[in-house]
Amino acid sequence: MTHKIEILRGTYKIRGRDTDMSGLVFPLVKPFRLGTAGGYVTVDATDVAGLPDRNIKISCDSESDYEITEKASTRTEETDEEIIERMRDRFSMLDMMTRAAKRGDIRAMIVSGPPGVGKSFGVEKVLGKNDILEDLGGPGYKKYEIVKGAMSALGLYCKLYQYSAKDNVIVFDDCDSIFSDELSLNILKAALDSKKKRTIHWNTDSFKLRNEGVPDSFNFRGSAIFITNIKFDNVRSKKMRDHLAALESRCHYIDLTIDTDREKMLRINQIVGDGMLKEYEFDSETEAEIVEFISDNKDRLRELSLRSVIKTADLVKAFPNDWEKMAMTTIFKR
Repeated sequence: MTHKIEILRGTYKIRGRDTDMSGLVFPLVKPFRLGTAGGYVTVDATDVAGLPDRNIKISCDSESDYEITEKASTRTEETDEEIIERMRDRFSMLDMMTRAAKRGDIRAMIVSGPPGVGKSFGVEKVLGKNDILEDLGGPGYKKYEIVKGAMSALGLYCKLYQYSAKDNVIVFDDCDSIFSDELSLNILKAALDSKKKRTIHWNTDSFKLRNEGVPDSFNFRGSAIFITNIKFDNVRSKKMRDHLAALESRCHYIDLTIDTDREKMLRINQIVGDGMLKEYEFDSETEAEIVEFISDNKDRLRELSLRSVIKTADLVKAFPNDWEKMAMTTIFKR
């Protein structure tokens, strides 16, 4: 394991423009050096959103422009079994925290992890288990909703009102546009405040509110779950980092710690072993062949994830004799 450093002063060119990297943390690849174009430090930008998935050189004037935040560890590397157990623990915690949100015992949770590892599935499975009160509500009665895609601040306000009761839950699944909108973030901060009474106001006249019978203020007593691929610590914009920090302070935060290809492959092996492909009625040899295909070609896939496993299984089912050729065309990078 390498040192990790925080950039205090430094820039990196993005689309020809010098972009401020101060405040970001990277694994250190090579310490400060002087080149023909000036000083730089080489870091691994793989896990930082918006930067290349490789080592990059950050321009800086001296070693004092960055500081070591985490020294190289001398601990023994985790075994495959230890990683699988760690991931099981994290997903078990996710299930327990989702149940707590459903009961209204916690008001908010952020779930962070790469795409296609089962974040949404676990949350939806827990929320989808009806309790007696929901059954009494009759057909169509539901105490939670999963929101995907873009959402305006006004739409967010209305959705929070719709699910404002104590035992209601709103899940924002990859609905990351609300994180970059200042008004939406302010609404969320009010909805998830630590005060006993959480009142949200909309102080601008709106036909939508009048038409749908939504008041210009209400008390929110529900819970919210945010499922995202964003690692909050790696966000570049200082303004956005400050907003996200305010939101994070109001939420429980679960990082599923599935970041490397090794961890993703172990997760795939675990979930397939737990019966993910059962509905396809494959024999054990075919399931093993699918996993081996994913593992052998992980660097060529558009995405190393459970979704790629499902896509491959679909092709095996549809084209038992030509599925590898079809997969190379449809799920490989060009």
